[in-house]
Amino acid sequence: MTKVLSAVAWPYANGPRHIGHVAGFGVPSDVFSRYMRMAGHDVLMVSGTDEHGTPILVAADKEGVSARELADRNNRFIVEDLHALGLSYDLFTRTTTPNHYAVAQEMFTTVHRNGYLIEQTTRGAVSPSTGRTLPDRYIEGTCPICGYDGARGDQCDNCGNQLDPTDLIEPHSKINGETPEFVETQHFFLDLPALAEALGAWLDDREATGTWRPNVIRFSQNILEDIRPRAMTRDLDWGIPVPLEGWRDQPTKRLYVWFDAVIGYLSASIEWARRLGEPERWREWWVDGTVPEAQESYYFMGKDNIVFHSQIWPAELLAYDGRGSRGGEPGKYGALNLPTEVVSSEFLTMEGKQFSSSRGVVIYVRDVLSRYQADALRYFICAAGPENQDSDFTWAEFVRRTNSELVAGWGNLVNRTATMIHKNFGEIPAAGELTEGDEALLSDVRTAFDTVGGLIARHRQKAAIGEVMRVIGEANKYVTDEAPWTLKAPEQRARLGTVLHVLAQAVSDCNTLIAPFLPHSANAVHLVIGGDGEFVPMPRIDEVDDLDGGPGYPVITGDYSTTPAWESRPVKVGAPIGKPTPVFTKLDHAIVDEELARLTQEAG
Repeated sequence: MTKVLSAVAWPYANGPRHIGHVAGFGVPSDVFSRYMRMAGHDVLMVSGTDEHGTPILVAADKEGVSARELADRNNRFIVEDLHALGLSYDLFTRTTTPNHYAVAQEMFTTVHRNGYLIEQTTRGAVSPSTGRTLPDRYIEGTCPICGYDGARGDQCDNCGNQLDPTDLIEPHSKINGETPEFVETQHFFLDLPALAEALGAWLDDREATGTWRPNVIRFSQNILEDIRPRAMTRDLDWGIPVPLEGWRDQPTKRLYVWFDAVIGYLSASIEWARRLGEPERWREWWVDGTVPEAQESYYFMGKDNIVFHSQIWPAELLAYDGRGSRGGEPGKYGALNLPTEVVSSEFLTMEGKQFSSSRGVVIYVRDVLSRYQADALRYFICAAGPENQDSDFTWAEFVRRTNSELVAGWGNLVNRTATMIHKNFGEIPAAGELTEGDEALLSDVRTAFDTVGGLIARHRQKAAIGEVMRVIGEANKYVTDEAPWTLKAPEQRARLGTVLHVLAQAVSDCNTLIAPFLPHSANAVHLVIGGDGEFVPMPRIDEVDDLDGGPGYPVITGDYSTTPAWESRPVKVGAPIGKPTPVFTKLDHAIVDEELARLTQEAG
């Protein structure tokens, strides 16, 4: 058994999340976490809403509400949407809790004490119309290195180089298009050059494992070539106060998102342990030597967040542990583990265009789930999502995959197997002597456990679900070849029972194989083929009191101790099988035009 930390990117709470977001961080992390639990590992899956920073203030001003009111509302929206999608968090929390403040401030003071936070005068970007600081990512312009005209104030996604807003040619605000003013201001910078050697050694070690996706390791190593100190504080009035004398009481100095949101992985783990009543339990996933088991941590996000997780967060951990060129000692949490792997997906586009809420090129998770089954969306993301290259969501392809693969493939196998058993026996029949064809199908399904499990463990989820669907195809072929509907004579009844028993076993095992991908339908299929209760545990929303006296809030959590093992389990002979109803809903092709018309209307 391994202690597995699934650290899932924190969705930003300036609005509801669209399907491009959950394709990058949500569904892939849940598939992995569900499988690792089934494989017998002790998983801690944590995340929450990222609620500080200028974009929240901008959105709140636009709506005429306070930043806290906006964050509260969007936190609840996001919690409800991710729960409806079936994401099995142990704790999904938020960054506006006193617990998170305390953890971030402990990290900051220790990194500062170790000498890796240096005070510098810099030129900050300010909006001329509001006087408010503009975050680096809200400033765009032309990259001075490669000439790309959509570079941001923190990095160029085209060439991968880190930038400062002052580096950009013809910088402008993404909020209103105005040219920012640059004024002198004092801030703390993380001394990345003093951590570069340790970062490089860690990345080289990660490359040697051969497990990281090539695009992630290459990008991560490339950004080391132009490493420079990065600001960890900002001129804001909405965020975590800087926990140092002379700074703590300044109303417009706050920790920057780079020293806020990424620390949420740790603070959420600590909150989870506190809520469990075992306040030190988080150490089992974070501090080497705490437990005899191996400890691994996997960080899931879209490719625009690679720099956060392969440079900034590891550098903060190294600085906290005192492992840079300046030395130092760990703080009260002890020496914290660095990521085992940064699992970054590429981008999902929509109908050939980049998602853009402001331009109406968007479909929100809530809208999809209000009209279609959650597992239909999960299936599309797993089978056609942006795992290792950009991919495009089209309504035509969504309908095609739902109908031809989910409904006609997996759903059809489940439905006709249950229908034939119900019609002919009313219960799962016993098997007689197995033929070579029977043995071949059962062997193929059993072998898939190792194949599919190995692929999920290596974050090759497209290939994994492709293998599951291949096995389902073999089971459908077996039905056609054996033609059980022709076995009508009394002397053929034993053979009919054997064929249907083999099919029931194949469906049961295929349902286990596909459960990490499609948990909602896995529970439905389990009931169709004679099971009772919940096959795979599902998350729940709890309304909780804040641990430290702050306002209450909703969290996603769950009890996953009843997760079934990743193995074939014999079907129960005699289990009653009722007349089934379809597990998946076939979609009318007319919805393609309806959805495209809706998209055009919203864009207009």
